[in-house]
Amino acid sequence: MNAMRRWPRLAAALILVLVAFGACAPTGNPGAGVPVPRFNFSLEQSQAPEDVSSGIQILILLTILTLAPSLLIMLTSFTRTVIVLSLIRNAIGVPQLPPNQVLIGLSLFLTFFVMAPTWNRINETAIQPYVAGQIRQAQALDLAMVPIREFMLTQTREKDLALFINLAKIERPRTADEIPTYVIVPSFVISELKTAFQMGFLIFVPFLIIDIVVSSTLMSMGMMMLPPVMISLPFKLLLFVMVDGWHLIVRSLVQSFGG
Repeated sequence: MNAMRRWPRLAAALILVLVAFGACAPTGNPGAGVPVPRFNFSLEQSQAPEDVSSGIQILILLTILTLAPSLLIMLTSFTRTVIVLSLIRNAIGVPQLPPNQVLIGLSLFLTFFVMAPTWNRINETAIQPYVAGQIRQAQALDLAMVPIREFMLTQTREKDLALFINLAKIERPRTADEIPTYVIVPSFVISELKTAFQMGFLIFVPFLIIDIVVSSTLMSMGMMMLPPVMISLPFKLLLFVMVDGWHLIVRSLVQSFGG
């Protein structure tokens, strides 16, 4: 159980490192660019327990870096975004367009846009005070988790949260601060999945109506050998273009997160 309580702090450490690259950019010399860090590793006998502790922290941090894609998917708006965009592609009837690279890239940039206020709060409340030496590392990790927890709790349904609280067999929390992070994360994920499929269902309805109308028309005309997809696809593309579909979808996605 203690290990489950520690991994959200490790996730916060990863976010601290990612945001720190943007926070440490030099401001005095605009032409200097982003400094490239230099690493120097050596194997020497430790002189104090702190040396061993620092080595373990580096090992844990490198392990967390390998889990960065999973953290990006699980703790941000990426899950809902990529599922909705994939359902749009299937609803139109062209599973190959847009390509996966374009779809994933658009989902990533929309995720950065939606999560920008949260990451800015992490930078202001955790990274900058830590870099200035005002707080210790453990305090910085705790402060970094606060905006992430607030974002996930805002998007999580109470029903899903209650499910994992019961599964974890913990006492019913009186406030949101008493909910463990390892309970919030899976609750947030299944809430995002449900929201994404609800949005996908609403997207499918108009395209389904076009398919039904085209199929009924072809059957009434006796053209049973002609695939209805060949006739309905141009009409679905025309409908999507006329209503400015990408604009509506992106606006709905961003606003669904409270933006």
